[in-house]
Parts: sequence; C-alpha cells; structure tokens
Amino acid sequence: MKAMILAAGIGKRLRPFTANIPKPLFSVAGRSLLDIIIRNLQHAGCEAIIINTHHLYKKIDSFLSSHTYSIPVVTRYEPLLLGTGGAIKNVADFWDDHPFMVVNSDILTNIDFGDVYDFHLKHKYTATLVLHDYKKFNKVSISRENFISGFDDENIGYERKLAFTGIQVLDPNILDFIPDGLFSSIIDAYKKLIFSGRNPKAFIAQKHYWKDIGTPESYKEAVIDKLAPKAFKQAWQGFTFKNIKYDRIKGDGSDRRWYRITAEDDLFGKVYLKAHGKQREARLRALIMVDHGIRSQTATSEVDSFIAIGQHLYDKGVSIPRIYLHDNFSGLVFLEDLGDLKLRKLVRNTKDQQEVTLYYKTIIDLLIKMSTSGAEGFDISWTYQTPYYSKDLILEKECRYFVDAFLRGYLGMNYLFEDFKDEFELLAEKTLEFPVNGFMHRDMQSGNIMFKNNKFYIIDFQGGRIGPVQYDLASLLIDPYVDLPYELRAQLLDYCIKEISKFLKINEEQFRYCFRYCSLTRNLQILGAFGKLVRMSNKFYFEQYIPAAVKTLKYNLSALGDADFPRIKSVVNNATCAFSH
Repeated sequence: MKAMILAAGIGKRLRPFTANIPKPLFSVAGRSLLDIIIRNLQHAGCEAIIINTHHLYKKIDSFLSSHTYSIPVVTRYEPLLLGTGGAIKNVADFWDDHPFMVVNSDILTNIDFGDVYDFHLKHKYTATLVLHDYKKFNKVSISRENFISGFDDENIGYERKLAFTGIQVLDPNILDFIPDGLFSSIIDAYKKLIFSGRNPKAFIAQKHYWKDIGTPESYKEAVIDKLAPKAFKQAWQGFTFKNIKYDRIKGDGSDRRWYRITAEDDLFGKVYLKAHGKQREARLRALIMVDHGIRSQTATSEVDSFIAIGQHLYDKGVSIPRIYLHDNFSGLVFLEDLGDLKLRKLVRNTKDQQEVTLYYKTIIDLLIKMSTSGAEGFDISWTYQTPYYSKDLILEKECRYFVDAFLRGYLGMNYLFEDFKDEFELLAEKTLEFPVNGFMHRDMQSGNIMFKNNKFYIIDFQGGRIGPVQYDLASLLIDPYVDLPYELRAQLLDYCIKEISKFLKINEEQFRYCFRYCSLTRNLQILGAFGKLVRMSNKFYFEQYIPAAVKTLKYNLSALGDADFPRIKSVVNNATCAFSH
C-alpha cells in the first residue's frame, strides 16, 4: 500500500496562526499532526508516502528532513493549488497497480488505516470512503447497502446521511475520472463514479475518535481530548478517569482563559486504594487548565515562560501550583487546583487585624524564599518580556503606561510622556540605585496569592525576571485590592528587613530607599493597568480599586521632599480631586 497525505491547504480557517506555521505542523501533545498520520500509516503497513505541499512548503520539507521514518516519505510541491482531485492526479507517477490510501492532514483520529485498507481489498468497487455519524458534517448520502449515492444537499436515493472523515482508499483507475493539470475536487470524481453506476463504498467507522482541527476551536478541543486524561493520571497515579468536564472560571486582567476540569476516578482506583490499605477518597478530582492561546510566534511566548519558570520555582521548593502537563504550541497548561480563596477575599473575611498581620508575615517569608531560591539557576532565556527589571522597562511599561493608559486614556487629561520625562528618568534611576536583586514576580498582589489547607501559594509567575525584592514587597503592601493601613505597611516593611537580613547582608537604609521608589513605579504600573482594563478591555470591575491606588500614590509622593517630582505630584493631586467630587 502507498498513501498520500493532503497537506497543501493554506489553513484559512486557522488564520492568523497559520501565517507562520502550516496546519499539518500544528502539534497535539507535543507531536505534529503530520508526524502522527505518517506513523499511523507506517503502522498500518504503508510502504511509501507522498505529501502534496504548497503553503509554507519549505517548513514541511524541513520538518521531514529532521525526522526518520522506516518508509520513504517524499513531497510534491504545487506552485498553484490543484484541489484534492488535482493533487491525486498530479502524483500519478507515484502510484502503482495497487489500491492506495489518501488522508487529509488536518484530522486527528484513532481509526485503523489497516482495517480500512483491508475492507477495500475485500470488495470490487473503485473507491472506499470512511464515513461516520458526526452531526455537524453529515452531508454524504448512504444507501441501505452502504453505497454512497450523493454529496452535500443531494437527495438521490439515500437512507441516511453521514460525514466524510477525510480518509479514503482508491483503485488506480480513479485517475481516469480526474482531469489532467486542472484544479479539481475528488468529490467531482466520485460524482462521476455514481453517474456511471459504480458508486463508492462506505466504510462506516464506529466507537472511534475523530476530530477535524481546521478551526482554532476544534484544534484546541483535540488537544484537550488528548491531554486531559493524561493530566489526571499524572496528578493521581493509580487511577483512571471518566466523565471529564470543563467549566470556565473567572480569570484575571489578562486575555488568558481559565477552566476547572473535573473527572471521576473509576473502579481501578478503588482496587488500588484497597490493595494499599487506604480509605476511599472523594470520587471527584479537579485540575485547573489555563489557555494562553495558540502559538503565533517562534520567539519565547507567555506560555513558555509560565511553564519554564513554574517548573523552576516548584523544583526550588517555592509554594506554587504544580504543573502536571502542558502543550507549548496550543498554549494549554494543566496544573494543581488551589481552590478559589485568594488573599484579597481572605483578608476581607478576617476581622482580627493580628491574624491579617500574621498572614502577611507568612507571605513575606514566602516572598523572600521565592526571591532568593528562585534566583539560583534562573535562566534569563525563560523570560518572554525582559530578562531584568531595567530603566527602559520602568520608563516604558510603568511611566509611559501611566500617562497613556491612565492620565490620557482613563481620565482624559491632555498630558504626554514628554511632559514628565525628566522626572520619570530621575525616578527610574533612584529606583535602581540600591536594589536587592533576586527572582522578581512583578505582580505580587493579593489576586495572585491563593490560600488552601492553611497554606499560601503564589500564582501567575510567568512575568518573572531578575529584579529587586523591594518591588515585589511594594506590590504586596500597596495592593489596592486590599488597601492595607499605612501603619501595617510600615510594620511589614520592618519585618521583611529583619527576615531577609537572615539570608542576605543588606544595608537597611538603602533597602528602604529602594522600596520607597519601587512603591512609586509599581503604583504607576497599577494605575496604567487599571486604565487599560477599564477603557480598552471594558473590565469595569477594576474601576472600584482606582481611588485606593491614587490615594496611595499621593501618600507616597508626599513623603518625599517638597522639591521632588513637582509635575508628577501636581497631576496626581489633580487626579485625586477628580475622584473626590
């Protein structure tokens, strides 16, 4: 048996993701669709494979040259698309006297190609099409004897309609029904067969898996179908799972999507527990799945950083959710479910101020652990934004962000970055004058701290880089979601200095100096983010926290000398007045 994989399509439904990566090279659980199909054909006894190419054909050639198969795999480039029928005719010199198989490159299935080929050999008809019941695509008319009698909306003597899987076996004489050198669909050839009375035969697949990955939604579903069961098995070894369900949960200020996926462990788990003398646990298990989006670039992306930094911190013993499984291309990551209780909610529900203080001291201990241990062996190539907290970052991502997204975008004030440029540059220089550098989370606020089983966990670490621990401490203490009393903020700063001195030799005055200016730069970033979220993303939930952030910025600016940052102080005072009316 020889086979052809149809891989010349431009992936229109998958744009913009197919702009740089051809659809056959989309990966599922770390393997490209093309590789999966080739190896399935190889396993079915295929002796040689030809692949038609067009869109980004050099990338497919490069992929094949980097892989080794036990059978010949070659490509045939089409300068102009020929369609499915034209592609088959275009490789007429590749076929021999035996029936051959043709498979679409955008399907993921466990249908046995060998069984389909054997089925074809046992009848005398020119074509076998693999069909199945898939309501969305049920357009192929089938007679009672499982002959194909029509396509699409035709109603010629059919008993029922099924869907074409993109898998077919053809006798060489099918080439007589395809024109030379023209664009044509193989469906046209099948219609000619039907007109001549030689209807194609249907192989009806049952109890199988099949997914068309031609759209971002169906591609993502295919990856989830493949990875979710494996993720549960990684998390709970000794169990198998059924009835996997997905529920969208509220995310954060980013564009990522979050899901809680649940599954029931089956009888095998009961046997395992009994054999090991353990009591039966709850049947329902849960994981969190975060969807970063399909990869659209070759450079390090957010999902790459999330995975690499997350695994690094976990290995260093930092209290973060464990990552069980991931797929960098699809952007899906499966991780430990830490529940729904975030620090901000925990603080609001706690009346005892001493208990709140204890929470924050525990978190500061965790912060110090993350900063010091996380810096050990940290590879800056893991970062997808910048490897260091730098002057350029402060100026662009905090100061300019504050002006463009908050002052101009949210408040409608007619200011430009250049109006404050000298003061912003001075602020950036002072911020970086005495840093205690380590691993820096950069968004260490109460929404990114979870509480489960009397233990705190840090989440959303993908923006990590090397930078001052004072910045993360500032993020924690000036957090507008909680708006801690100023006296408590000062007390917690003292506590951090005392505790970090046990690990590092620091100058207390310099530590406080850096913290003071990190508090300002972080505050600018917070307000810029709120302005963007409310005005550009219509996430009005965040608007309620803007007054607290403005109040803190004004308070910290007022603690500086009267001559420091006069223009920034002035505009912040104006912003404060806007909220007071």
